Amino acid sequence: MFDTILIANRGEIACRVIRTAQRLGIRTVAVYSDADANSLHVALADEAYHIGPAPARESYLIAERILKVAKRSGAQAVHPGYGFLSENAAFAEACSGAGIVFIGPPVGAIRAMGSKSAAKEIMGAAGVPLVPGYHGNEQGADFLQTEADRIGYPLLIKASAGGGGKGMRVVARSTDFADALAGARREAMSSFGDDHVLLERYLTRPRHIEIQVFADSHGNALHIFERDCSIQRRHQKVIEEAPAFGMTPALRLSMGKAAVAAAKAIGYVGAGTVEFLLDEDGAFYFMEMNTRLQVEHPVTEMISGLDLVEWQLRVAAGEEMPCSQGQLAISGHAIEARIYAEDPGRDFLPSIGRLRHMRTPNGSAHVRIDSGVRQGDEVSIHYDPMIAKLIVWDVDRNAAIRRMKTALAHFEVVGVATNTWFLGNVVAHPAFSTGEVDTGFIERHRDALFPESAPASDRTLALAALDLMLIRSAEAGSRAQNSHDPHSPWHQTDGWRLNSDNYHNLYFIDAEQVVRVVAHYRSSGFLLDLPGGSLLVRGEHDNSGNLLADLAGTRIKATIIRSGSALAVLDQGRIHQLTIHDPHAVGDQDEAAAGRLTAPMPGKIVALMVASGDTVERGTPLLIMEAMKMEHTICAPSTGSVTVFHYPVGAVVNEGAELLDFTADAEIPLS
Repeated sequence: MFDTILIANRGEIACRVIRTAQRLGIRTVAVYSDADANSLHVALADEAYHIGPAPARESYLIAERILKVAKRSGAQAVHPGYGFLSENAAFAEACSGAGIVFIGPPVGAIRAMGSKSAAKEIMGAAGVPLVPGYHGNEQGADFLQTEADRIGYPLLIKASAGGGGKGMRVVARSTDFADALAGARREAMSSFGDDHVLLERYLTRPRHIEIQVFADSHGNALHIFERDCSIQRRHQKVIEEAPAFGMTPALRLSMGKAAVAAAKAIGYVGAGTVEFLLDEDGAFYFMEMNTRLQVEHPVTEMISGLDLVEWQLRVAAGEEMPCSQGQLAISGHAIEARIYAEDPGRDFLPSIGRLRHMRTPNGSAHVRIDSGVRQGDEVSIHYDPMIAKLIVWDVDRNAAIRRMKTALAHFEVVGVATNTWFLGNVVAHPAFSTGEVDTGFIERHRDALFPESAPASDRTLALAALDLMLIRSAEAGSRAQNSHDPHSPWHQTDGWRLNSDNYHNLYFIDAEQVVRVVAHYRSSGFLLDLPGGSLLVRGEHDNSGNLLADLAGTRIKATIIRSGSALAVLDQGRIHQLTIHDPHAVGDQDEAAAGRLTAPMPGKIVALMVASGDTVERGTPLLIMEAMKMEHTICAPSTGSVTVFHYPVGAVVNEGAELLDFTADAEIPLS
């Protein structure tokens, strides 16, 4: 076994690898960019080395720097995690040349599966069923258009060199193909440095089933059952579970044999995943093989009792796998939810900022949290916006779903938008409970999963008002104690007023609407005048800062996070944002000035789709931004003309930056 390993990655996976290595008594070495100097993986490692600026292409993707650190630190092996250099054959080869073990498959296996096109040919020759499509090297736009028309629509364009939904587009009709191809190529080049694509028939209601495979250098290969990864947004998984609902022993055996055959066909060693599309008729088709550990590997660990990182380390050190296929068994059911810093209500736009508050459920045999951040850390524009993976286990699927609902309700984040409420809606949906899942689940149930925003309830307003009044009372008490006359009636904390009822007017801004709450002092608390009526409330803050409230006899434990005038009310797994309003203050000007289009998030301008002065129709793409490796298109809000673009291609802009001036038709002066 190794004495020292280097983790050539960051965030959650780096922390994950470090924890297993330290359990085994292995010294760990981390690397970090400027943006990660104070990150959790740096704090957990035994040593850490700076490797460059924040952009991954200037730090984590520079193999020479990684290997230089490995040599300097005395690391005998490098664990690449996933993403970055994990499936880079040149890096694996460079490790070997430097006398350092690459904790992953052989170079030949990475190359064989590194191109989705080449992988399809190998799998076809091995007898693994394939989806009809084009996987060749000819990449001319006209040729690909012809091939797409031959295959038929709907069609899927996929980046040949990568995964994770990057460089992927669904095309509904022939006339949309050219624009979709251009977008897929840009995104593929940005994410993988390779703009080659493949084309496949798009199955309308498939399930995404993947098989965890493992092999050692002694000729042993096996599978560790399946995972269902069908719940996806933008072709990227957000909820995974194991085992797959409705999986029969016969189908599991058939898919498992196909996956092991795929691994043996390329001389695989280590952890890998063979991904299949399972059609409604029970037929399955090879999609791709990921030659690394998967993000969703914890659900496999939870149902098998194994530590797959430990297996990786042992196999890379030359040992045989710890057990055989016949010794493996499934126990219970596990579900993983990916907590992202993104806004589902705004088409999952990434959200950046400081995690002002982060509290997770307590870890146990039933609940596991894999995260690379903690309260106070920054979510930046440079990397994937994942905050954590929340994994639950229980004796069966129904029990695991109940446990996931509870765990999501106790996962609190303030400072960035998150998808926790959306994930809660998914696992609470009746179709999810009955196992009616496929890759179109989110779109099909969009109305239920994305309900219209509701105004703050009386309960939410009461919690915000009570919290605010308790804070003001505490501040008044503190001022009284520190004054020259602590017994003055002007310092009393019961709202004393001369010749007047004891009350306070509180104003909150809720979704641009001003809401008034009147708090009357009472001996037992406060009587609140709310939009829906009056409510007697009382409460206190516990040692952890939670609000312990009594709303007319209903006891509630909630969390209120305040930053300046902003309030975040965390209650029952939901977050409601309010702003404390002073009606006497001078109002700010509307930031969304007429005729201007602003950046919905920080990012880089990657394409200008029209020229200044062009007249366009409503919905016409005007420019394309990239943030966290995903593209976002800014479209014309109406028929009109682009007056001027404020930024060139390649410019990095902040959220709210004015991207261009636009003149709607109604505003165009007559000549």
